[in-house]
Amino acid sequence: MAPSHNSPASPSGLPLLQVLRLGLFQGCLGAMAVVFAGLLNRIMLTELAFPGLLVGGALAFEQLVAPSRVLFGQISDARPLQGRYRVPYVVGGSALYCLIAVLSIPLIFFVGDAIATDNSRAFWGGATALCGLFALFGLAVGMATTPYLALVIDRTTEQERPRTVGIIWCMLTVGIIIGAVCIALTLRSLDGVTDPAVLQPVLQRFMIQLAVVVLALTLVACWGMEPRGGCRSGSRNPEEEMTLPRTWALLTSSRQTFVFFGFLVLFALGVFLQDPILESYGAEVFGLPISQSTILNALWGTGTLLGLLLAGFLVTPRLGKMAASRLGCQLITLSLALLFLAGCTGQVMVLQVVMVLFGFAVGIATNATLSLMLDLTLPEAAGTFVGAWALAQALSRALGKLMGGGLLDLGHAFIPEGLGAGWLPPAFPAYGFVLFIEVLVMAAATWSLGAVRVHQFRGDTADTLARVLALELD
Repeated sequence: MAPSHNSPASPSGLPLLQVLRLGLFQGCLGAMAVVFAGLLNRIMLTELAFPGLLVGGALAFEQLVAPSRVLFGQISDARPLQGRYRVPYVVGGSALYCLIAVLSIPLIFFVGDAIATDNSRAFWGGATALCGLFALFGLAVGMATTPYLALVIDRTTEQERPRTVGIIWCMLTVGIIIGAVCIALTLRSLDGVTDPAVLQPVLQRFMIQLAVVVLALTLVACWGMEPRGGCRSGSRNPEEEMTLPRTWALLTSSRQTFVFFGFLVLFALGVFLQDPILESYGAEVFGLPISQSTILNALWGTGTLLGLLLAGFLVTPRLGKMAASRLGCQLITLSLALLFLAGCTGQVMVLQVVMVLFGFAVGIATNATLSLMLDLTLPEAAGTFVGAWALAQALSRALGKLMGGGLLDLGHAFIPEGLGAGWLPPAFPAYGFVLFIEVLVMAAATWSLGAVRVHQFRGDTADTLARVLALELD
């Protein structure tokens, strides 16, 4: 007998102004990401002389806890706080990651002092604590972002959801740009400063100010967005829940699941391998001070925003999702090669132009890949597949941050510093090694995309879903 359906109340929909207000959360998340993935890793690598593997490893721990997002999603579905399922977790997670951001500054400088004084015991203890703190930051971000995305689904209709998702994704990029500009303007006094006694109080004050602003804007974004006791879009009968056996059966029902999972791993790795070393690349190869190296993120973000908009309105609709994804991957490969060649020149203007081009290519590829991801997701099991795709991206971003720092250390250790002396910047060979590997990874991602078959995926998984549900209902 077929199960009875308790249809949840239809979402009321969100006017444009409320969508923009809700998007403030994403903007704050983008600004905080610039600080963690941009400013702090530059301070650790260049001013405090951290080993690249430690910096990449600490940043990787933020992504390695990504599987916890499934748990936070389930908790926000099942356990309301004060009658609300989403907003308390969003605000609580935001408050937690703001606190962790403030606490990270003294810990970073403690490890820096251990390195400067050659105190191995303090170094290993501090390094362990730093990795743990970054893992807690990742958990806090997951606690906030997963219920936030569920809130977006709860409050939007199926017809307006693509527009809403597009707007808040652009708000994330705008937050990255604004965060980078604020860092450049606020920390201009630190240009050329390497003394930790001067750096630490200025950075600590900046981080406290940023945390207060982020938390305040998060409260503004969420205020009144969820009625007390509101019905969730994901409510369903126990017979309709995706249990672990059903989930595993679906994920393993088509070879295309593994093909696309592999593509996403290579794609994210190809985009983010340079992430932990970019600011130091600007500092050591191009001679950029702290305020100017952070602007690289703003240039990247500007290009990404332009790419997202162009792809959404023109490229993807005209070429199709697969062709647009392939074009985006090819453009990323080309722009990474240009980023490598820019280091050979040592010219700041060349680097800035290439960063805009790189962001533009990433924007086109991201839009097309996200659209392709929706095609490779069954509506009846959207959470299952979106969770798998999100896990692929998070793990590969973690691997990218770890490998970026590790490859830089290998470059410093095995490539002679004098290589290319007279026509190459002295610090370029080690950074060039990382970028060369990244070009190869992105080329591999482009090749793997050719094996993705959307129609085969849909046929395999739809048949399996029908068979599994029929067995459960017998």
